[in-house]
Amino acid sequence: MVLLADEEAGDGGVVVDDEVAVAVEDFAAGRKDGHLADAVGFGECVVVLAADDLKSPQSEDEDGEDRGDDVLHDGEAERGEFFVAKTPGKRTDRAPKGPAEPPAEEPKRPFLPPRPISLRTLGDYLDLSPATISLVLNNAPGVRSIPQETRDRVVAAAKKFEYRPSFFARSLRRRQSFSIGVLVPELSDGYSVLVMNGIEEVLIEEGYFYLTASHRRKADLIEEYPGLLMDRSVEGFIAIDTALQHSLPLPVVAVAAHQSLPGVTRIVLDHRRAAEVTMRHLYQLGHRQIAFMRGQTFSSDSDDRWKSLMAVAKELGLEVQPELVVQLEQNLSSPELGYPVPLQLLARKKPFTALVSYNDIAAIGAIRALRDHGLRVPDDISVVGFDDIQGAAYHTPSLTTVRQPLNTMGNTAARILLERIRGGREFPETVPIVPELIIRESTMPPNLNRMKKK
Repeated sequence: MVLLADEEAGDGGVVVDDEVAVAVEDFAAGRKDGHLADAVGFGECVVVLAADDLKSPQSEDEDGEDRGDDVLHDGEAERGEFFVAKTPGKRTDRAPKGPAEPPAEEPKRPFLPPRPISLRTLGDYLDLSPATISLVLNNAPGVRSIPQETRDRVVAAAKKFEYRPSFFARSLRRRQSFSIGVLVPELSDGYSVLVMNGIEEVLIEEGYFYLTASHRRKADLIEEYPGLLMDRSVEGFIAIDTALQHSLPLPVVAVAAHQSLPGVTRIVLDHRRAAEVTMRHLYQLGHRQIAFMRGQTFSSDSDDRWKSLMAVAKELGLEVQPELVVQLEQNLSSPELGYPVPLQLLARKKPFTALVSYNDIAAIGAIRALRDHGLRVPDDISVVGFDDIQGAAYHTPSLTTVRQPLNTMGNTAARILLERIRGGREFPETVPIVPELIIRESTMPPNLNRMKKK
């Protein structure tokens, strides 16, 4: 019986051409008395003749050596039967009738490490222990006991095979992930970007990475994202203008925090000081009829800033008229936020000489709206912004604004968080930040001639 280990052969089937079949029969007839299985090659086929003790293509001989590794048929073989197995190689003539010659020793193959290479594989290549390689690559304290030549070999091999230490192994060993989570309303907001710049400076310096989640002020995402970030093993959080509703099981630092929560260190602006520098600047210029933008209800600073402005206005004896107050409603981070405000104010027919904007972005939109209606800033209306974003100094006119040191606030938040992660000194619940008034081109004394015409 002839069996061919080939994709086209079924169970016990024969798939050979006539020439091969005849050669197999001739070979089998002449070797039936052989004690060991013999083989002869025909192109990509090898014919294996079963010996007395060869009971199956996968059985072993008396020496315990497997004689049927390449035979894919799994039926039993009796004396005199043979099998045809597919194997790579060139066509050969009949095999010699004597014992098969031992195969030639294959040349030693070059070291081909897996990708990515492991510390153990690198150790096998260098004939060094993984501990020794780890000491060298991590520049550990005990590395000086290792000869410089060995250290050089380790570094060269790591570079050659592009070895990178396992981040997860290092994290497990040190119980650190060297990463934190940052929660922000949105990434296009100038306020958040400047705070994150400050955070990033410190984290790069300290060898930390951060993962950012933008929640768009959606309550379900604010609730869900901390858990997702903790699943990624962050060690703590920085929340920027984010309305956290409860404490988290990790250290948290909040910039522009909405409320006081246990375990949360708040970085907050001194809004009383911000209101004083804004209102006193306009008052000293001679403005008495001042219009206001009130921030959106979802923004963390809105209530504190508004209460502080009203308190200072009262101290200065300024009456804030309801017709000159516009409540912002839209959740926008573009100048479009402030563009409708002057239109509403002008429609109310109540004269005003200055406008206090909720932030710089809204102030830029308001200035454009005033110009579109034939009013000049600051000749007709003075405008004061808030935040001092990067574009405030380059707008036309350049914007008088209250500077929040956003970069410094980010720096401070990151340093405090890392101190808390490392179990350092205690921090107060609230860390105040002092603002500064930056006077530029968008404010000047009121145009009394214009007021008389009104």
